[in-house]
Amino acid sequence: MTDPSRPKGEARAQGTSIADVLASDAHPPPAPLTASQYAFLGDTDLPASRYTCPRFFKEELTDMWSKCWQWVCREEHIPGVGDHYVYDIGPYSVIIARTAESEIKAFINSCTHRGTRILGEEGAGFAQGFSCPFHGWSWHLDGRLKDVPGRWDFPHVCEATHSLQPVACDAWEGFVFINLDPDASPLIEQLDVLPEHFTQFPLADRRIRLHVQKELPANWKAAQEAFMEAYHNFTTHDSPTGANTQYDIFGPHVSRFIHNIGHYSPEALSDYPGDKWRKPKLTEQELLAGLPVEQRPLSANETARAAGAQMLRDAMATQLGRDFSAVSDSVMLDSIEYHLFPNAFFFPGMLISMAYRFRPLGDDVDRCLFEIVMLEPLPDGATHPDPPEPVYLNVEQSYTEIDELAWLGAVYDQDTGNLLRQQQGLKTTRKGITLGNYQEARIRRFHLTLDDYLGHQNTT
Repeated sequence: MTDPSRPKGEARAQGTSIADVLASDAHPPPAPLTASQYAFLGDTDLPASRYTCPRFFKEELTDMWSKCWQWVCREEHIPGVGDHYVYDIGPYSVIIARTAESEIKAFINSCTHRGTRILGEEGAGFAQGFSCPFHGWSWHLDGRLKDVPGRWDFPHVCEATHSLQPVACDAWEGFVFINLDPDASPLIEQLDVLPEHFTQFPLADRRIRLHVQKELPANWKAAQEAFMEAYHNFTTHDSPTGANTQYDIFGPHVSRFIHNIGHYSPEALSDYPGDKWRKPKLTEQELLAGLPVEQRPLSANETARAAGAQMLRDAMATQLGRDFSAVSDSVMLDSIEYHLFPNAFFFPGMLISMAYRFRPLGDDVDRCLFEIVMLEPLPDGATHPDPPEPVYLNVEQSYTEIDELAWLGAVYDQDTGNLLRQQQGLKTTRKGITLGNYQEARIRRFHLTLDDYLGHQNTT
């Protein structure tokens, strides 16, 4: 039962906390994982129209997507001078180009003559410059105007006025970001605690192992919010894990959860009625069986978590020729998920090492693109190889069709399987969206920040 005398937002699941587990790990966690930061942000319902209304969706495109930093590609997509990448978001399109060995620039993907899109589909390419397919205007790789056919008729055109329109561009941990706002503040401000935290688990030295894109039948916010909490584990994944997940809100743009793997606390399920969640405590050997490692008998007093982490260290050291002996049990095993507003997720762990991105598809409020970029550490001394081409799944296809996802394929099917029903329900509900004070606090923080961009009085 909830104690009504307790301040709002302070209630937590019973049982062992994330902090307790990390404190008992054989290889202790780095300082960023011992941080805990939460504040009660309100408990009013969110209007369902935020996910379904075309007018609200248009406001997002004009007032948020055009004014915030967003991850567009990885540096290995544009490793050499002349390499470029086209990124699309809603009606906007941007060219990101390697213009010098240590310089990346970005430009609006639009001819400065009559507005024709210069480069076609999103993705990587190579060129020594750019030209418009309509009338042949051309530009140098760094965006400077190069040539205008029939120049005699354009005495009013010059490099200062008709070079490609620049877009703010910066990079962090191998990820390239752009901001369409000409008056954008520096990327470092939006990153908040990320640069400090990720000194402990750098992502720049990881490569893209697999890139999956899938169309989802839901608003982009509803889709990403399915990955911002572990509350759904009980039903969606039929799993007794997730009750003691730790949620942290570091600022308007950055939040995090930490979810233990190789450990769970059955006491945390005591406030869920019925026999379904009253499962017996698993033995350490049974917990080890749930980890993707080679199975062996555990010795007396040996935990599945410590043994599993060490087996992963050994296997990855053999595979990659790197020393993982200093990597904590938590970084080796746990699902550690940082969210960067508006749509990026970064997982610094080793077993679960990836990045997510959610984007609207064109101008359709009911569809989005979910991207999974699986990462793995580079072998010692290796340079980044060319990234793999994205594997595209349409809305009807299953993640299990991709062998490289292994056990995660079925998990992603579960994670996304409710989204069509949710989008349908959002259109017909007569009430708002109710959020948990703690387990869904990251979602509330996201909407508060979104309202700030849209200039709305906070309704959350």
